[in-house]
Amino acid sequence: MCGIVGFIGNKSAITPVINGLKSLEYRGYDSAGITSISKAGTKTIKTAGRVESLQNEISLNGDLNAKIAIGHTRWATHGPPSQINAHPHSSNNQKIHVVHNGIIENYQELKDFLISKDYKFYSDTDTEVIPNLIDYNLKRSKDFLTALKTTLLELQGAYAIGVLDSDNPEIIYVAKLSSPLVIGIGKKSNIIASDISAISGHTNKVMFLDDYELAVVKNDSVKIHNYKESQDILKSTEQISNTETDSGLDGYSHYMLKEIFEAPQTVQSATLGRLKPETNTVKLGGLDSVADQLQYIDRIVIVACGTSYYAGLVGEYLIEEIAGIPVEVQLASEFKYRKEPFSRSTALLAISQSGETADTIAALKKVENYGVLRLGLINSVGSTIARMTDAGVYCHAGPEKSVASTKAFVAQVTILAEIALHLSNGNSPLYKPVLDELLQMPNKIKEILKDAPKIEKIATKYSKNRDFIFLGRNNLYPCALEGALKLKEVSYIHAEGYAAGEMKHGPLALIDSDFPTFAIAPDNLFIDKTLSNLEEIKARGGPIVSIATKGNKSIERVSDDVIYIPKTLEQLQPLLVAVVMQLFAYNVAVIKKLDVDKPRNLAKSVTVE
Repeated sequence: MCGIVGFIGNKSAITPVINGLKSLEYRGYDSAGITSISKAGTKTIKTAGRVESLQNEISLNGDLNAKIAIGHTRWATHGPPSQINAHPHSSNNQKIHVVHNGIIENYQELKDFLISKDYKFYSDTDTEVIPNLIDYNLKRSKDFLTALKTTLLELQGAYAIGVLDSDNPEIIYVAKLSSPLVIGIGKKSNIIASDISAISGHTNKVMFLDDYELAVVKNDSVKIHNYKESQDILKSTEQISNTETDSGLDGYSHYMLKEIFEAPQTVQSATLGRLKPETNTVKLGGLDSVADQLQYIDRIVIVACGTSYYAGLVGEYLIEEIAGIPVEVQLASEFKYRKEPFSRSTALLAISQSGETADTIAALKKVENYGVLRLGLINSVGSTIARMTDAGVYCHAGPEKSVASTKAFVAQVTILAEIALHLSNGNSPLYKPVLDELLQMPNKIKEILKDAPKIEKIATKYSKNRDFIFLGRNNLYPCALEGALKLKEVSYIHAEGYAAGEMKHGPLALIDSDFPTFAIAPDNLFIDKTLSNLEEIKARGGPIVSIATKGNKSIERVSDDVIYIPKTLEQLQPLLVAVVMQLFAYNVAVIKKLDVDKPRNLAKSVTVE
């Protein structure tokens, strides 16, 4: 959610800030702005809409000679998308300028206080209190750094902020609490951002700020201070890899379509070097450091949000069936507030594509002092969750630019299967079959992608429906939830995911000729029961789209349309089913002429609770 970029150096700051903001567009946003300072003065330019509009405005009226600037892409939380609500926000005297990711929970209290001190507010945002509060504290302390630290201690909530002071035009001040912020260290220039992707083209040396840390960033130095403990911090730089770069659309119409078609490579990358059929072994190097602790784990709690949560639900079936370890999957947003017993033989596994999901970070913080093993399954190297956990496994799925997650789900399920194999120590009768079949997945996914034109034709048929229900049993029930989520995210069609056996317990009342069902019904132990459910829907006039295993003609009797997938193990059917549902949702959205890669109201990286 939102994006921060700031630059200070010996060249124009506008280009790196604009480029950085463009690299953060995938996170989701509704407006953008930049404040720059030079000998000509301070200039703030803000626009509603895309970074391209901001860039056009800056080319006409911006200060291209400024060597210091901060920029922001805003995802609305307080107040609607508009130019006046866009960041940066300034103090009443136009000397202090702030960009902010997160939410200030006590902003109304602070705003009321500042109004009583004759400060005026022009936006609907919570952010506007920050520059005015800094100004208020500056009048009392006469020292900017002291005023900033006082302000930070008065803020409640989550934030990553970048601050410019027109009276100190050679410094960017940055601070964070529960929102990501990274500083890129260059040659006679430094760059700050909320995401590595915004700085990877500038430098591969970075510093990650931790909570309650404030950095004073100049073009040739970075000084860090813990404002809660009131002590200076010595922090070394870390090297990041620039290998996972976005290569553009590569001829595809949208990033979502490109990323769906990258699924075969995604599975291959997730298995490469990890699955060794010649020795019948699974090597997860990221778990080597905690191998001794893993031997004593008798319970795993998976925490995640959205698509990652549904991948976790699939993982629950995989780990319990293959490794024999009890698994509980919880929404990270709920886990934080639950009171439940934990023992040191419990492991907490956090799943997140971005590694910056605020609720999942909060879940990890909850168990900081519990003595439990904290594991991560993430896609973004160097992210907050990667640094918080004791050990973990990277997805290696590469950049995912579309807001609706596709290849991340495929990678997560693949790695959860690998984790299940790893934890089984080779003792499960499913060990060798699953290992071997995982290596066949890329080719089987390619078979599905060849049927994309057929899926597009079926999607066209159902694109005008207002409602959909997705049904699945066993490990395909989480797939029903994920399929419904994808359709809602990109097509804005109301969709629900349901366990097929629950149809008679309420949802059957919804079925009529205008309420289609998407049935996930490949060959498995439950196919006869699923077919019985579909008979009940058919008897009530409900249209049915089914996913079935190639060769199963009986399903055509109860279905209006059938999409076939290759035969595979039941345990790995979610990998094939997911690709079909992603293509279906994508095509419905395209037919409806919607903004597929940037659905309304959504953000890629949800960095506020």
